[in-house]
Amino acid sequence: MYDQISSNKTKSVLLVGFFVLLVVAVGWAFGYVTDMGPAGLVLALGLSFFMAWGSYWYSDRIVLGMSHARPVNKQTEPYLVNTIEGLSIAAGIPVPKAYIIEDVAPNAFATGRNPENAAIAVTRGLLEKMNRLELEGVVAHELAHVKNYDTLVQTLAAVMAGTVVLLADWMLRAMWWGGGGRRNRDSDSGGAGGILMIVGLLLMVLAPLFAAIIQMAISRKREYLADANGALLTRYPQGLADALRKIASDPAPLRAANKATESMYIYNPLKDIKGGRGLNSLFDTHPPIEDRVRRLETMASAGGGA
Repeated sequence: MYDQISSNKTKSVLLVGFFVLLVVAVGWAFGYVTDMGPAGLVLALGLSFFMAWGSYWYSDRIVLGMSHARPVNKQTEPYLVNTIEGLSIAAGIPVPKAYIIEDVAPNAFATGRNPENAAIAVTRGLLEKMNRLELEGVVAHELAHVKNYDTLVQTLAAVMAGTVVLLADWMLRAMWWGGGGRRNRDSDSGGAGGILMIVGLLLMVLAPLFAAIIQMAISRKREYLADANGALLTRYPQGLADALRKIASDPAPLRAANKATESMYIYNPLKDIKGGRGLNSLFDTHPPIEDRVRRLETMASAGGGA
């Protein structure tokens, strides 16, 4: 279990680091292609900072509002609130606010910029279809996201991906409106200028694809990490494994979910039980459910369920 946690943390850090390098490379290419020079890189970093600032302060409210989640307390939903409270104390973090989504499909997500301003939202279907151990497994998974600052990492990844896409689009428009000025000058001068222009064009075309792949890879690694941390918190990996099976096999559609919020949920509500295969799996926001269950059951058989 501890090896799994350590491995996922390392891979997540490496992916974020690579993402930062991609943003810097696209910023350089943007400055070169548009004749802005170093100002293009400054613009890329400034745009990333501005988008991250807005997402840091307001993303939780936006996600909860889009999901039609309403706040609850001990008087209205004592079972849920007490479960969140008990596991939060065990995890050593502030108790997140509890929200309910009135939807029969079982699912849940966590949001918030830090543990002091976090929220956990679960669907009505999750409360009705999970037993106590399964509900604790799901809540522990979401608390792990909160404790690990996963929502902040996911926000950062989304902002960087958005920055890359915007800059690539601006480069394309700049070349179209500018009549290919830099391209023509580089082709006339030849040599290094032409090579750099080709590099810039390749980044313009491929960077958005790379950004999407990295963003989804970060999401999948954070899910594995939250599974491992959640199992460590409850000391019963089988509870979360059973919950994931129930959630994935439930036929009810989650009407509150959409493409903007799908990565937030413990299980992708817009995918089938097996997820993508081959190259398609690179764009999955969640790991295959059978792989997650297998890892959890391996933890349980190795002593994690004691």
